[in-house]
Amino acid sequence: MEELNLKFLESLATQYPNIARASTEIINLQAILNLPKETEHFVSDIHGEYEQFLHILKNGSGAIRNKIEDVFGNTLSARDKKSLAALIYYPEEKVERMKLELSEEDLLDWYKVSLHRLIAVCKESSAKYTRSKLRKSLPPDFAYILEELLSENNRVVQKEEYYNEIFDTIIRLNRAKEFIVAISTVIQNLVVTRLHVIGDIFDRGPGPHIIMDYLMEHNNVDFQWGNHDIVWMGAASGHKACIANVIRLSARYNNLDVLEDGYGINLVPLASFAMETYANDPCECFKVHAPDDHDPKEVALNMKMHKAIAIIQFKLEGQVIKRRPEFNMENRNLLDKIDYERGTIVIDGKEYELLDKSFPTIDPKDPYRLSEAEESLMDRLCMKFVNCEKLQEHVRFLFKKGGLYLCYNSNLLYHGCVPLDEKGNFRKVKIGNKEYAGKELYDVLEYYARKGYYEQDNKEEHEYGKDIMWYIWSNENSPVYGKEKMATFERYFVADKDVQIERKDHYYRLIEKEEVANRIMEEFGVDPEKGHIINGHMPVHVKEGESPVKCNGKVMIIDGGFSKAYRGTTGIAGYTLIYNSRGLRLVSHETFTSTEDVIEKEIDVHSDTVIREISTQRERVGDTETGKKIREQIADLEQLLHAYRTGQILERE
Repeated sequence: MEELNLKFLESLATQYPNIARASTEIINLQAILNLPKETEHFVSDIHGEYEQFLHILKNGSGAIRNKIEDVFGNTLSARDKKSLAALIYYPEEKVERMKLELSEEDLLDWYKVSLHRLIAVCKESSAKYTRSKLRKSLPPDFAYILEELLSENNRVVQKEEYYNEIFDTIIRLNRAKEFIVAISTVIQNLVVTRLHVIGDIFDRGPGPHIIMDYLMEHNNVDFQWGNHDIVWMGAASGHKACIANVIRLSARYNNLDVLEDGYGINLVPLASFAMETYANDPCECFKVHAPDDHDPKEVALNMKMHKAIAIIQFKLEGQVIKRRPEFNMENRNLLDKIDYERGTIVIDGKEYELLDKSFPTIDPKDPYRLSEAEESLMDRLCMKFVNCEKLQEHVRFLFKKGGLYLCYNSNLLYHGCVPLDEKGNFRKVKIGNKEYAGKELYDVLEYYARKGYYEQDNKEEHEYGKDIMWYIWSNENSPVYGKEKMATFERYFVADKDVQIERKDHYYRLIEKEEVANRIMEEFGVDPEKGHIINGHMPVHVKEGESPVKCNGKVMIIDGGFSKAYRGTTGIAGYTLIYNSRGLRLVSHETFTSTEDVIEKEIDVHSDTVIREISTQRERVGDTETGKKIREQIADLEQLLHAYRTGQILERE
């Protein structure tokens, strides 16, 4: 036996010191391989819409309603089923509501009935898990009693009386509310085992920080970064062009509160600069998405801040483009194409009149240089972003749990596209001094993004990595962007709609072809015979008849409009995908009204199954990525058994 392998087995022997312990673990692992696979939940393009997103997670895209139906069928009324579902989604709030509505005697009865029903749903939800896994999911305060209630205890003849005695004690000790919250949380966690977030948590909506706080408490989550995530990650690294983009988008969607209240980033210096610099400028081209009843003075200030940071952004991006000629983005430098006296600009050889001709901070001779006031402002803002503890915590979590793509259980997950040429071949892209395409392009961009955030010893690689994060956000060759240009300047300053068009990558046309989808999956090591591509980024125009399912079911684009800004385009309020042991289920959701409606009126989000792909036989843990790891563990343990039996390692008690 090789020395290295023997050392590994000796290390393993500290955990399994004898034949009996190693054999027992092999038996346990072998049994796990035959359990039904975990349930995976896929979401994409949340864009800060935390209420809708959190509710969809709580109801498992309808999975909890299905469990209630499986358990109770026709034995419960439709109203009682809705009430039970609302209790599982929002247990704490629902209990408080019932305390107000019911007499003391009726409340005690409601507690008993609810506890019985919750235990029944929890049993159904935990049926495919080992007792060990179930035990780990139980909250410490109630772990023992929940394990008792959920187990099939054959010694208890009068089980109803046994349960009632336990419930009576819980209620008498005034712990009913806490117990209901605990068991409801267990049900939510058991119904969806693993959550895949396929990009774009940030921008547009009011609560990306709330979403991130929630996801950091989730048992099992991974991220495939979107372009809107990357620009925030770049901002957290201190990249000034990324910081300007983050602030501009927050101003445009009237979400500066996310930065100020959510992350504690002081924007008073920007407000002061904007009021002073653009005091007499109405900034009409920089309207914000504010409700009609919003304070007009605040809206006016936000418009000035919006313009101020946009001009700074164009300057900073111009500086990046000049220092990184290999990014091949010179055509996006437009400030030097402006005739400041005539108020016109030349884009692609055509002259346009500017909608806004006031540029008090731009020196026509050196248009990409920040003024002293702008330089000072950006230094202060950069310090705020870099030293924001909560933002840094969220971004480290994105790096820890995420990447640009994921191959998992025969599915390929990414946000956006794989850059292709017009013939469907992987487009070659120059990064540094080398060309990359396909999977290698993803890998090198992720490598430099991590360098941009974490690198401390090599300043050159650190700075290049930060610039790469901005590149990933906005370059046509970026897999998570995938358009020929980001026409931000044109949308603000030029009336002609044609010049504002952002042509999509060839991917979005060619992905309808099965041979292209197969080639992409093979490139990433996914079997095209049973695999799928699951991605977001491009809203599906459902109201125009577009389907999220492409290429005979091999590709699913699940950006269905979580963001309110896109719902007019999509006609729905988001897609989610559920993948369990029985197959795939793509679900479309209508708009979530409010948490109060669920608690008080017991109105759930209406969801429709768009497509259902049923497996011919139920998938087991052994068919999954987890199964591969378990088989590796079994192989190691069998080697350890051999070492014990041949005397190479001695058993211990």
